Amino acid sequence: MQTLPYGSWPSPIDAALAAAHDGHPEYLGFVGDETWWTAPRPTEGGRRTLVRRRADGTQEPVLPAPWNVRSRVIEYGGHPWAGAEADGEPLVVFVHFADQRLYRFRPGEEPSPLTPTSPVGGGLRWADPQLLPERGEVWCVLEEFTGEGPGDVRRVLAAVPLDGSAAEDRAAVRELSDGAHRFVTGPRLSPDGRRAAWLGWDHPRMPWDGTELVVAEVGDTLTGARTVAGGPEESIAQADWAPDGSLLWSSDRSGWWNLYRDGVPLCPREEEFGGPVWKLGHRWFAPLASGLIAVVHGRGATALGILDPTTGEVVDAAGPWTEFAPTLAVHGRRVVAVGASPRSAYEVVELDTGTGHARVIGAEHDDPVDPAHYPEPQIRTFTGPAGREIHAHVYPPHNPGAVAPGGRPAPYVVWAHGGPTSRSPLVLDLEIAYFTSRGIGVAEVNYGGSTGYGRAYRNRLREQWGLVDVEDCAAVALALADEGTADRERLAVRGGSAGGWTAAASLATTDVYACGTVIYPILDLAAWADGETHDFESRYLETLVGPRAEVPARYAERSPSEHAERITAPFLLLQGLDDVICPPAQCERFLDRMAGRRVPHAYLAFEGEGHGFRRAETMVRALEAELSLYAQVFGLNPPGIPTLELDR
Repeated sequence: MQTLPYGSWPSPIDAALAAAHDGHPEYLGFVGDETWWTAPRPTEGGRRTLVRRRADGTQEPVLPAPWNVRSRVIEYGGHPWAGAEADGEPLVVFVHFADQRLYRFRPGEEPSPLTPTSPVGGGLRWADPQLLPERGEVWCVLEEFTGEGPGDVRRVLAAVPLDGSAAEDRAAVRELSDGAHRFVTGPRLSPDGRRAAWLGWDHPRMPWDGTELVVAEVGDTLTGARTVAGGPEESIAQADWAPDGSLLWSSDRSGWWNLYRDGVPLCPREEEFGGPVWKLGHRWFAPLASGLIAVVHGRGATALGILDPTTGEVVDAAGPWTEFAPTLAVHGRRVVAVGASPRSAYEVVELDTGTGHARVIGAEHDDPVDPAHYPEPQIRTFTGPAGREIHAHVYPPHNPGAVAPGGRPAPYVVWAHGGPTSRSPLVLDLEIAYFTSRGIGVAEVNYGGSTGYGRAYRNRLREQWGLVDVEDCAAVALALADEGTADRERLAVRGGSAGGWTAAASLATTDVYACGTVIYPILDLAAWADGETHDFESRYLETLVGPRAEVPARYAERSPSEHAERITAPFLLLQGLDDVICPPAQCERFLDRMAGRRVPHAYLAFEGEGHGFRRAETMVRALEAELSLYAQVFGLNPPGIPTLELDR
């Protein structure tokens, strides 16, 4: 055991290792008896492939580079593929990221396009497909740009013929819905094929604020559409049909996303059976043929369980997993999900509802280093302003081969998650381990506005963005310093997207942090509200900040770009040049206003990266730069890390 200063501990977890293990399996589905899912390939340009697990347990990726299974609908995308068994062989349709066309694919054959391209704006995009071989169609969400602006767009439910007749003919795509809602999720057909259900919502609401559950009769189009649940202040997160023809949905009408069957609560609890619809096709529940319902549920964390709707009882799967992603698929008595824990990354888990046995069947976690180097997290609840609770995960520095000399607490970095309507899950993250194994603590703050703790907790951020999130992160940082866990003089803040906003706002409005890392951020509220972002979030600020026509001064007062003179702490700014959600122009204007102020900083912009870095080389450069910033500001000496040049 070596005694070395914090930040200088030798670690086997380098940036390349962390980057290689970024991402996780997603978007599960059954194709006959086989389980398929999407998987990341960070070392292959960040693409996503499809992985096939055969009935005999063997696994193989089925789409080589350059195929990239990823949708751009609402920019965050959604479920990008669907499959079924046809003539004894898999038949799969998927969205290819590069051209956003829908393709038909059979193993052993080259994919063939089903949809045309469009030269208008962002073109034609597809998500959340439902494959209906008996109808000779695939039903999807169609996002169609009608002009060059990000808001020149319409979304409808559409049927695409499987015979390829629409590959060059937009007129051959049959529109099913009337475009009554600006946003829709994919349709779900009733067991008898006579009805369809989907979710819709409109600006300025986000789907976690209020959605409507719509049911219609199935004919050549979907007719007689009527709203059966939801509204401006009720969020329906997901809907699906039970085998008996009843309609199931997840609603937060009680203050928590709970399950309902034809309007009757099945398991009323103060926990979540749903979540924010950031991507189309998220699934928190899936009805089984037996009448039972597979559920992903919890409060501040999620478990995989089986709900008996006749008794309201939930039996959770036994195993080491402490977090499950919002993706489920069922077949017979089999349930597949994606689970993780603080000691294991996300892996594909299968639950046999007949035996109750759960096992890993895909993407099995394999320790790339001795797990003794993994962080040992603490689930904490702190007290913030006005006595409000703040939920956080604290990861103290940890290395089996090193300790720090006494006398000075550890440096800490406060991580603010994106969204901001999201949550930091308690799972193994090698980016966190990259820092903790070197002697730098991390505190992930699920500040007011985060999901997983009920609607009231989520609504704390209404018109308070830039205040509550900043205050909660600062409260956690100062509490850690006051208790002697963190060094008050060596605190940093870090976040991406909405978390980048929180990090920048924290540097502009508090003196808590010695430095900060700001990743593809929002910095200029007025410009963002005036069209400098995508359509999905273009009215989000009306909830987060307030209606601009009513409170215009608030947009200027809270924007870090308007108050560059307040920022005196060194910072690192990281940005993807292809980002259409938080575009580079936000960073560039901010840097122009910082010019001549002699605040040490660095700006790294990456070609080919959008909103969320996916390429291994980008992640390596970003992680090493971030560590170098902390080393220079905190007086640390991490071995083998390139020095980040700071402009002054």
